[in-house]
Amino acid sequence: MRILLKLKATKSFSYDLKYFHKLQGFIYSLLKETEYSILHDKKGYKFFCFSNIFPFSDVVKEREIKNLLISSPDKLFVRFLENKLTEFMDKKIPVNIGEMQFELEGVSLIKAKLRKNCKLIAATPIIIKIPERNYEKYGIPEEFRKKRYVYWRPQYSFEAFVKQLEENLIKKYNEFYKVNFEIDRIFEMFKFVKSTVNHTIINGKEQMLIGSIWEFGFSYLNPEQKKILEFGIDAGFGERNSLGFGFINVVR
Repeated sequence: MRILLKLKATKSFSYDLKYFHKLQGFIYSLLKETEYSILHDKKGYKFFCFSNIFPFSDVVKEREIKNLLISSPDKLFVRFLENKLTEFMDKKIPVNIGEMQFELEGVSLIKAKLRKNCKLIAATPIIIKIPERNYEKYGIPEEFRKKRYVYWRPQYSFEAFVKQLEENLIKKYNEFYKVNFEIDRIFEMFKFVKSTVNHTIINGKEQMLIGSIWEFGFSYLNPEQKKILEFGIDAGFGERNSLGFGFINVVR
């Protein structure tokens, strides 16, 4: 499930390309002193994701309308955010994301539905980690190997991207629903769009995250694929979803 926020800029400003942790901070501010405040310090998956602020423009002009999507497979969490954001709108509380400041003009709920034949696209970069134990398996070149893990990039094995993406999605699904779901194959057709390098703040330090943008095509989804993909669309693909990475849209 996802929430669509309609935002009106209260002043002119430059679009902040390092918005990730600032937007995450805004979401955490909504959770303070509530039953969801534990998410801030929770280790591992937090089961929410968000888009960038769109449509993109280098400079956002005063009174210009932008949009933002926040998603989660947790329907109660989404309803909670909807109530908090509606309160912001009713009381005309400004939405501050770093130096970007907006007035909330609208809040609505959206359910992303998949057809048997469909296409998905990553609206924000997908971050995939390859753990150290799999370096030999995927033939990671010696000069790129680091302790613990490396981020997938195009010069690495395509198989590594697919396997780690699927394993990550299954692991998150099983943790969220407390089940032991198994599936032989999730994805069907891939189109690599581009590599990305983003800088964001994690635990008070600026870090470089290497990701990639993809399109995913499906000619005929079976019920198991549909179930886990609809979860992934709300939870996010890959790593660092609570920083807005791996946000997926259904292409109509």
